[in-house]
Amino acid sequence: MSSDNKIITAELAGVTKIFSRSGNDVVALNNVTFKTVTGEMVLLLGPSGSGKTTLLTLLAGLQQPTLGDVFIFGKRVQDYRQAELQKIRASRMGFIFQTFCLLDSLRVIDNVTLVMKFAGILPGKAKENAVDCLERFGVGHLKNEFPGKLSQGEKQRVAVARAIAGGASLILADEPTGSLPTEQGMAIIEFLHKSVKSDGISVTIASHDERISKYADRIVHLRDGILS
Repeated sequence: MSSDNKIITAELAGVTKIFSRSGNDVVALNNVTFKTVTGEMVLLLGPSGSGKTTLLTLLAGLQQPTLGDVFIFGKRVQDYRQAELQKIRASRMGFIFQTFCLLDSLRVIDNVTLVMKFAGILPGKAKENAVDCLERFGVGHLKNEFPGKLSQGEKQRVAVARAIAGGASLILADEPTGSLPTEQGMAIIEFLHKSVKSDGISVTIASHDERISKYADRIVHLRDGILS
């Protein structure tokens, strides 16, 4: 599938997601259709509890829809074997979290190379990629430090480097500026936007931070599980 000569990396087609809580059904997403394509940064804007994280986890194939279909790289999620999905997440997707999710027991360089090992990238190449990406995001000099020695902004730059170092073409970011001061947060988004344009990747950012809007190629709003 393609759109204007761009490749659709992930897509929701008429997706509804319902959770059962304390015997009651909660509609997290209601008949949502959404796609993300290469060379584009999409901002998924909405308040807390609007369904943003649910949408991202569906795009990653981490959940199944209650109704509708999810496609990742042109194939319906239900048609993948679990082992295939795990390999795709390691080799073709990158994830950025508000809490960074760095392993404190590993040095920065090892945090970045870890996912590449799961993707089957040889150690020498993985280290080369990691160093290149850390330097691109201005934290190459910290490669041998442990995360506990880093500032919040430095940790997020390492997390972004980890997301793209393996050559991922689909990046999913959940509130990536939430734990950062304004200047640091916008610097991270600017770095990501440059990567979108230079590397032709697709990035979907879920956030309530409207300041990201000026960097987004497309903005969609999510409220009460409904996309507009």
